[in-house]
Amino acid sequence: MPKGYVIARVTVTNPEAYAEYAKGATAAIQQYGGRPLVRGGAYEALEGEARPRNVVIEFDSVEQARTYYHSPEYQAAKAKRDGACVAEFVLVEGA
Repeated sequence: MPKGYVIARVTVTNPEAYAEYAKGATAAIQQYGGRPLVRGGAYEALEGEARPRNVVIEFDSVEQARTYYHSPEYQAAKAKRDGACVAEFVLVEGA
């Protein structure tokens, strides 16, 4: 079964509110079996627009990643980041 990866590219506009989101998101990631592979750190734009915060979370399956994202726990955390960032989130099937 292919793994699932949630990939986020984020520009934080309200660090305090985003920090509250991150607390709840971290708890939900752990609860749903996710493993953060990348969370922030140095980055280099190789092509196109880059965002200063990049996150990659690995799950054992695409379905597990989807369940995490749509879970009540993550959705409660997500509500805390409304207006605190500009972001793109994608779910990608991988090896």
